[in-house]
Amino acid sequence: MSMPPPPGPQGPYPQGPYAPPWGQPYGAVPPRPTPVNGVAIAAFVLGVLCFVPAVGLVLGLVALGQIKRRGERGKGFAVAGSVLSSVGLALWVVTLSTGAAADFWDGVKDAARGEGTAYALEKGQCFTTPSGSLQGVTYDVDEVPCEEEHDGEVFAAVQLPGGAFPGDEEVARVADERCYALQDSYAMDRWALPVGVDVYYLTPTSQSWRAGDREITCLFGNTDERGTLTGSLRNDDRRLDPDQHAYLVAEGYLNRAMDEVPAAESVEEDFAGHRVWAGQVSEALRGEIGLLGRHDWPADAERPVADLVADLKAAQEQWGLAAKATDLDSFYAHYGQGYDLVEADTTVAAREALGLATTRPVYEEGGDGGGESPGKEV
Repeated sequence: MSMPPPPGPQGPYPQGPYAPPWGQPYGAVPPRPTPVNGVAIAAFVLGVLCFVPAVGLVLGLVALGQIKRRGERGKGFAVAGSVLSSVGLALWVVTLSTGAAADFWDGVKDAARGEGTAYALEKGQCFTTPSGSLQGVTYDVDEVPCEEEHDGEVFAAVQLPGGAFPGDEEVARVADERCYALQDSYAMDRWALPVGVDVYYLTPTSQSWRAGDREITCLFGNTDERGTLTGSLRNDDRRLDPDQHAYLVAEGYLNRAMDEVPAAESVEEDFAGHRVWAGQVSEALRGEIGLLGRHDWPADAERPVADLVADLKAAQEQWGLAAKATDLDSFYAHYGQGYDLVEADTTVAAREALGLATTRPVYEEGGDGGGESPGKEV
C-alpha cells in the first residue's frame, strides 16, 4: 500500500543521492535494526525439536556469549533453546536407560518395512515382482490375492540371532535348511504341490543387516522363470478336515526320514551312512503306523487305511533289516523290498478315500531339499 504525498506544493524532487523518502525529514537516516544472533535461532529450533539436545544446549551457550560481545538480539531464543535442550537431554538419558530408545528405533525400522517392499511380506501372502521372476534381487513387490496369478507365496519366516553379519554363504545355508524344513507345516500334502514348484527365500544382506534386518522369508515359487502360480498352496489344519490332517501328520514321519538320504551318489560311497539312514526310515515308519492305527477313521476309509498299515509294517521290517545288513547285496535286497512297499498302491487308495491328492509328486534332481535354491537379496 502506497502512502499519500505530504501537504505542500507538488512537483518533481531532486534525483540526487539526498532525495528524502516519503514521510522522512530531509537528510534523516533511518535507524538500522540490531541483528538477531543466528546461533541463538538454531539453538531454539533444536531445543524445540529435541532431536539432538546436546547440540542445542551447546549452541545456546555459544549464542549467549556472542550476544554479550556483539550486542546482538536473540537472548530469549538462546535461553529458551538452552532450557529446552537441557530438558531434552535429560529425557534422552532416561529413554536410553529404560530401553525406550530401542523401541523407538524398532518403530522406525517397522515404518521402513512399508507396503510394497519385500520387507513387508507375511505368511500366507502372495505377490508379484516387477520382473515377473524370483531370480536375482527382489525388493519391490505387489501383494495380490492368491486366487490371482502371482510369482510367489510366503509360507514361513525365520528370525536370525543378533551379532555380526554371518556372511552371505552362512545366511543362505540356514535359509536352505530351515525353509525346506518348514514347508510341510504350511503345505502338509506334498502330493498337492504343482509340478515345478520349489522353495525360494529372501535373505538379509550385509547392508540390510546393519539396519536391523534379521529375517529370512521362505516362499514357494515356480522353477520356470516365466511360470506363475494361481491359487494358494496352503493346506494345513486350517484348511484340512480332521481325518485328512491326521493322515498327513502320520505321513510326515516318513517324508522327513526320506529327506535325510545321504548325499553320496551311491550306497558304495557311504555304506555306513545308508545303513544309519535305513534305520531312521524304519523308526519313522513305526511312528506313522502308530498314528494311523490310533485314529478313528471314517467307515469308507477304514479298509484302505488298514491295507496301507499292513504294507507299512512289512516295509518297516525290510528297512530295519537293511539297517543291519553287513554287505551291499543284502542291503540292496532289503532296501528294494522296503522301498516298493512304501510306494505301493495302498497309499493311493487310502488318499483317495480321504479326499487327498492321488498323483504322486515328481521330484526333479535336487528338488527334494538337497538342491540349490536361489536366495533373494533384499
